Amino acid sequence: MTVASAPARALRIGPISLDVPVVLAPMAGITNTAFRRLCREYGAGLYVSEMITSRALVERNETTMRLIQHHESETPRSIQLYGVDPKTIADAVKVIVDEDHADHIDLNFGCPVPKVTRKGGGAALPWKTKLFADIVDRAVKAAGDIPLTVKMRKGIDPDHLTFLDAGRAAEDAGAAAVALHARTANEFYSGHADWNAIGELKQAVTSIPVLGNGDIWSGEDAVRMMAETDCDGVVVGRGCLGRPWLFGELANAFGGQGREVDATLGFVADAFRRHAELLVEFFDSEDHGCRDIRKHVAWYFKGYPVGSDVRTGLATAQSLAHIDDLLGQLDHDAPYPGADAEGQRGRAGRPKRPHLPEGWLDSQELAAGASEMMRGAEIENSGG
Repeated sequence: MTVASAPARALRIGPISLDVPVVLAPMAGITNTAFRRLCREYGAGLYVSEMITSRALVERNETTMRLIQHHESETPRSIQLYGVDPKTIADAVKVIVDEDHADHIDLNFGCPVPKVTRKGGGAALPWKTKLFADIVDRAVKAAGDIPLTVKMRKGIDPDHLTFLDAGRAAEDAGAAAVALHARTANEFYSGHADWNAIGELKQAVTSIPVLGNGDIWSGEDAVRMMAETDCDGVVVGRGCLGRPWLFGELANAFGGQGREVDATLGFVADAFRRHAELLVEFFDSEDHGCRDIRKHVAWYFKGYPVGSDVRTGLATAQSLAHIDDLLGQLDHDAPYPGADAEGQRGRAGRPKRPHLPEGWLDSQELAAGASEMMRGAEIENSGG
């Protein structure tokens, strides 16, 4: 694997100082405690929880309360919140602060999932400029000394871009940093991220860090993004799916202390087994943990000589012993396959018309009565 390098460069988010300017992007059903712990074992950075719905947190939903827990080895602790109502989000932030659940809070304004945007949430919300500013302002005030950041997309579609106004509004409200996934909601994860937009945001937001997100598949990509956009750090999502050791490559690329990797098939098999073990611990159930690891099989073994019978077995395994038996059938000396194992992974899709509330784009002011409709965007736990 080619590992680019750049001068050592730290990142400061409020009182939090990171040795390398790298953040794990929240991913629903992926960035639970197990995956965050695994990524930390290879590199350094800020590792954010999967998206938590503010209403579910305020109502102390049992699943949500479990999702916000961190292992004792996790520091700094980071939680991403999602919501549409300024008061509910502020109340959720207060729960986190008063009960000492996190050292950093991120607000999600980038979710492109139709069940969220059709109610005006996620990436659709910054179009309503006053609502967006009110949410960030109240959340920052509720957070107190805990740094609060904002993650967003470029906008709804090319004709309705919001990232520059939203970035400046977040800065004015006291956010500790802003992160931009350089795609619009209608693009989902398709095509190529528009890194030029990250550079534009960096020029517009000058007093707090600007982080770039989109198409970071390697250390070389991260170094290049920061060189081309002058952003202060990178946010990595799909690039680490099945490759938690990417954080070691990123740490080394930025002059940190990352774990050196020779990604033979045996190395990958060991990482997969470790992930399964951590999931079993997280869910406190061998059956549940082994079912959850199934979604990761294709990502881990992309490009490697793993037969369909073993792949199928791993995708149906119900115990760690079964997983061990299947992994033992692999050629652990098989070398890293190069380009076949690199590049895009995870969902991509094609651009599509965003699902929005009727008349949503007619005005950037929130219509009377729309707040109640938007509450439907707060799905039970997390997703996006």
